[in-house]
Amino acid sequence: MSSAQQLLFTALRCDIDNLHHLATTVDIVSDISQFIHVLQRERGASTIYLASQGKRFKTRRTTYVQHSQSAEASMRLRLETFSQEARPQATARLLRRIASVWLALDELDALRRAIDTFHISPDAATQAFNHLISGLLAIVFEAADTAVDPDITRALVATFHLMQGKELAGQERACGAFGFTLGHFDDAHRTLLNELVESQQRCFDTFAEFATPEALSAWEQSLSPRTLAGISQLRDIACQRSEHRTASGNTLGETWYELTTLRIDTIKTVEDTLNTQLMALCHHKIAHAQAALDHASATPDRPLPAPCEQLLALSPSQPLGDLTATALHSPLSRSLLELTHAQSSRLQGLSDELENTRKALRERKLIERAKGLIMAHQSMSEEEAYRFLRKTSMDQSRSMADMARSILDLSAMLQRQQDTP
Repeated sequence: MSSAQQLLFTALRCDIDNLHHLATTVDIVSDISQFIHVLQRERGASTIYLASQGKRFKTRRTTYVQHSQSAEASMRLRLETFSQEARPQATARLLRRIASVWLALDELDALRRAIDTFHISPDAATQAFNHLISGLLAIVFEAADTAVDPDITRALVATFHLMQGKELAGQERACGAFGFTLGHFDDAHRTLLNELVESQQRCFDTFAEFATPEALSAWEQSLSPRTLAGISQLRDIACQRSEHRTASGNTLGETWYELTTLRIDTIKTVEDTLNTQLMALCHHKIAHAQAALDHASATPDRPLPAPCEQLLALSPSQPLGDLTATALHSPLSRSLLELTHAQSSRLQGLSDELENTRKALRERKLIERAKGLIMAHQSMSEEEAYRFLRKTSMDQSRSMADMARSILDLSAMLQRQQDTP
């Protein structure tokens, strides 16, 4: 066997090994997809449970917790096997993502105990679930970002953006459930609801760019116009500055939850279709590569093709610059360029989202500190202090964070004056 033939066999074996690794990664994505889905249900039920002070969704939440624990066990087993058998193709970034999620999973029981005992607010519980799900989605993103096969990469990118859009739909469900169960939406939750709607659409648009025609067809046929119309009507109600009660005196929280759950469950069926297609694509490519290796092994003396002859036979009318232009405009290269651009944009988006989250946390801390000062100096309850701060900021056309910062600065200045002899 010549050196060239030996190199060909080695290349084919590397292709097969890479594809097997991708197939394992797709299995992980499928398990993560299932775990995120049941975790999203648990998050929504927990929001209603906390907002209603345990009067609603107690039994349903218990059931959803059990479903989450079962899906978590399956996913942990898959991730543990992957970490033990990880090949060099498993990049350090992907393994670090998995490690960070593993640590976050260890805190999940503590979160559930805090919800059981009402030692956490609905918003804080939602944010904790959001953080964990964000970490799980980051694993899917890394899988798409490190895949070497362009067809599989495109399918993973489509899957990731569908999952991301579905997660934003889940956050919208939790946000709406909180407001409707409470009976009203404050400015912060009303704004968040609108932002989540817009962000979902961006994710679903990107999904449509990379999805196969079969997946797009499943997506277009899956969404019920009646369900979407009901959700749209409730979104309009949420934007109104008034209490949201039905004639029977019950909040619209459960109606909102049921409608948004129907939509999210429908999106999950499309997600399952994508995962099935993705796995079939992996196995098809593995079989194709294995057949090529078997054929090469069966005919070791067969002359190898010499693609370099095409370069040597170039005519003066076909300079190398034309080859470069042709390559850049080929469907494959356009796909890779689109993927690179989309993944770069997504990384920038994640960075922006992280900075926005940090800003929101800083502002929340300012508001909490200012609210504590108001409670101490004006003998107000926490709710009264919040309403006072909100009304004052609205009267002065300022954000609550700016008003809170002014109150804290004024308090510090007065304290210094008192300390000055």
